[in-house]
Amino acid sequence: MDPQRKSETFRRGIDCFNRREFFTCHEVLEEIWLEEPDAEKPFYQGLIQVAAGFHQLLEKQNPRGALSLIRRGAKKLEPLPPRHHGIDLAALLAALAPWLDRLERAQPTDALEPPVIQAVP
Repeated sequence: MDPQRKSETFRRGIDCFNRREFFTCHEVLEEIWLEEPDAEKPFYQGLIQVAAGFHQLLEKQNPRGALSLIRRGAKKLEPLPPRHHGIDLAALLAALAPWLDRLERAQPTDALEPPVIQAVP
C-alpha cells in the first residue's frame, strides 16, 4: 500500500473508531494490517482488537468476548511509545482502564463513554 493511501486509510479507520463504528474501523484497519511488516503488525492488531472488543460489547452485548479482545488489544499497545503513528496511545490505554476494570468485575459499563483516539502532532 502506498504511503498516501495508507495514511488516508489509517485516518479513516481512526475516524470510524471515534464515531463508534467499531466494526467498520476493524475492517478498515485490517487493510493496513494485512500489508504491514511483522514489526508493525502488533500496533494495528492492537487497535483492531480494541475496536472489535467494543463492537462485541456495544453491538453484540457480549461482555466476555469484549473483555478478551480489549485486554489482548491493550497488551499489544502497551509496549509501544506513548505517542505512536500520530495518535496518543497513552490516553487511549488510560481510557480503556475503567472499561477493563468493569468488564473484569462483571459490572455494568453503560455509564462509561467509549474512548476516542486522539491525534497528536
